[in-house]
Amino acid sequence: MNGFLWQQLERHYGYRTESPSIKDFAIELFKSCYSMGLNKDPIKLNSDALVFFKRWKDSRTHEASFEALSKECSDLLNIETDLTHRELKEFIELDYFELIDQHVIHKLVAAVEQRTISQDQIARWCRQRRQGHWYAKYRHLYSAVDVASQFLALLDTVQLSIADSTQAVQGYTIHWYKLDQLYRQYIYALKVSAQNTLLVQLTEQIENLYTNRYVLPLNNAWQHHVDAMQNWHVPDVKSQTQFFKTWVRPFLDKDKKIVVIISDAFRYEAGHEMVSRIRQEDRYQAKLEHALSSLPSYTQLGMASLLPQSADVKGVEDMPLQLADNKSGTALMGEQSTSGTDNRNKILKTLLGDRAGAIQAKLLMDKITNESRELLKAHDVLYVYHNRIDHTGDKMQSEGEAFEAVEQTFDDLMKLIKKLANANANNILITADHGFIYQNKSLEESDFLANDVKGDVLYNDRRFVLGKGLNSSDAFKSFNAEQLKLAGDVGAVIPKGIQRLRLSGSGSRFVHGGATLQETIIPVISINKTRQSDTAAVEVDVLRGGTNLITSGQLSVTLYQTEAVTDKVQPRKLRVGLYTDAGKLISDSHEVLLDLSSDNSRDREMKLRFVLAQNADKANNQKVFLKLEEPVSGSNQYKDYKQLPYTIRRSFTSDFDL
Repeated sequence: MNGFLWQQLERHYGYRTESPSIKDFAIELFKSCYSMGLNKDPIKLNSDALVFFKRWKDSRTHEASFEALSKECSDLLNIETDLTHRELKEFIELDYFELIDQHVIHKLVAAVEQRTISQDQIARWCRQRRQGHWYAKYRHLYSAVDVASQFLALLDTVQLSIADSTQAVQGYTIHWYKLDQLYRQYIYALKVSAQNTLLVQLTEQIENLYTNRYVLPLNNAWQHHVDAMQNWHVPDVKSQTQFFKTWVRPFLDKDKKIVVIISDAFRYEAGHEMVSRIRQEDRYQAKLEHALSSLPSYTQLGMASLLPQSADVKGVEDMPLQLADNKSGTALMGEQSTSGTDNRNKILKTLLGDRAGAIQAKLLMDKITNESRELLKAHDVLYVYHNRIDHTGDKMQSEGEAFEAVEQTFDDLMKLIKKLANANANNILITADHGFIYQNKSLEESDFLANDVKGDVLYNDRRFVLGKGLNSSDAFKSFNAEQLKLAGDVGAVIPKGIQRLRLSGSGSRFVHGGATLQETIIPVISINKTRQSDTAAVEVDVLRGGTNLITSGQLSVTLYQTEAVTDKVQPRKLRVGLYTDAGKLISDSHEVLLDLSSDNSRDREMKLRFVLAQNADKANNQKVFLKLEEPVSGSNQYKDYKQLPYTIRRSFTSDFDL
């Protein structure tokens, strides 16, 4: 029996030795395939061995045995030493050993730190590694490298000049928010990867540049315009107190129902990402706008500002927005507290009638479908309050998890949207009471101001002080109630820039309440669900040059993505291989994801190389097919997408090493 096995291994894979064994064959298999991948001689096994090896590597059923032997062989073959002497481009396509991923990441991290590889190349290589066997284990590290490279490249080009306050808001909502977004994505990837040591130098570089090259200069430039404000107002930018009048009332005027989701501390850059995620869902449309939050930018006032303002509702008594003349920090509408869902529900019913109401997101999510539908039937306008980011960030013990909370909020909001859509909600708005500043690194003493605010101080927080007749040093900007467009006589003092006030028992890295763009520019997302499908997978062609002949043991082709992937033009997964007319696979196969988003057509090309198996010789001078197949959703099956004919025309001399 053993003799037959060794005969077959020699016949099919070229394995021959005086003392054959399974272990020796496994070692030779890894060794030869690694050599073939590097185009390195000598090679003892043939191309069929490489085809077998790749199928084994990509098999879900047998991945445990592959990984165990890969680990053992990487040690025996001293792969780590070999990799240290090679350039990254030599092994960027290989995934035969886990050590390869580790070395790729090490080299990519160093390249980003030292700016030795362009951002485009970093992105291409990180994307290329997605097809690798160990990508799932290291995906957060690849993400960290990719977004760090994007962050550094964008920071090199950013211009933070601000002519006036309107231009500042335009600059932030069009360009600058992206740096906050990339910083968040980097810190999130850093934390979930749990690889602080590996990324320590890159993290320090990102942290320092984020603070010193972006957040500080941006908000110092912005502060000059805040200092010049007689009232808290930016021309041509809607105020948060105009939210109901601008975005909610038009639906009610047309006898249309509207649901408003308010997510505490869901800042503008996260809103931008949320819109993209919504639009990727079939039949969902989303549009992003922005507003200027009330000042101070904290929950009590922000939530009150998003309610209907009595001045905008006919036939009701005046209920002016004001800050409580006590030490609670509460915002009032008339004499009514706006603190908590129950109080806001009362105000909505007072101003709009019984067909207006409020509910907490958690209570809504706990309802079964019929209960949700009955709730929406009973209301023309429903405010839904969601609180994960602020709940996490405002606690000293959990403020470091703020960006994880943002990621969870994306999932929460998508579930809420679908829950509401299933309950027949056609029109949904998402907004926030305020944004926030978050710096992951520990703060310096210079980041804090001494609280020298004098007067009738009622309420202290990390980014503002409330009171009457307040005055302070030049390190603060003061606004009285009238300048804040509030009734009463309780005003606020705000630390300039991003500096904090110390507050016992509170954290200091996650803060809000001040006047920075990150704290005060809030998203307004309009969502509706259409009746017809509006997403489609991107089309893919094969570029094969001027010939359809295969004359050697390998075939190189280029997949071309006909357009850039967008929210509605979605990626396409394909399995690609060479088959005979009878459907027999005669090469290795590749599983690829076409998700390229570049507008440059040359950047949407993906090169693939196929190794022909020995059974391809039986198809010599016959027609074969390059098949592109896509997975059937919810199954392990594939369906045909495209196929291209080729003719194998190989000379017998191609089998000799000349």
